[in-house]
Amino acid sequence: MTIAQVAETLDGSVVAGEAAADRTVGAVVASDLMSDVLLVDAEDMLLLSSLASDQVLRTAHVVGASGVVIHDSKPLPASMLAVSKQLNIALVSSPLSKYESCVRLHAALEAEKNG
Repeated sequence: MTIAQVAETLDGSVVAGEAAADRTVGAVVASDLMSDVLLVDAEDMLLLSSLASDQVLRTAHVVGASGVVIHDSKPLPASMLAVSKQLNIALVSSPLSKYESCVRLHAALEAEKNG
């Protein structure tokens, strides 16, 4: 599943870092505690968060995440859009809750895996 497909699954859209929207998602991490995210070692991670701040993107960059999803249609600051482009990390905005996003992504990834 790509970041663009994730955005579609979550009724969202890629709002910045569109060039990275074709990256593949291998694992999903849902957290608002960036210190916890830094402890995760997963390939092609997608970070789901409710925090609309530059720090989420900087943390995603450190752990090598392919993209970030911000939930609940939170307004995204212009600085966050700029950091997304600068670090080449796809940024998705979704109207769904983090819980609903986890449920949908789990189902979509399982369906993809089981063909």
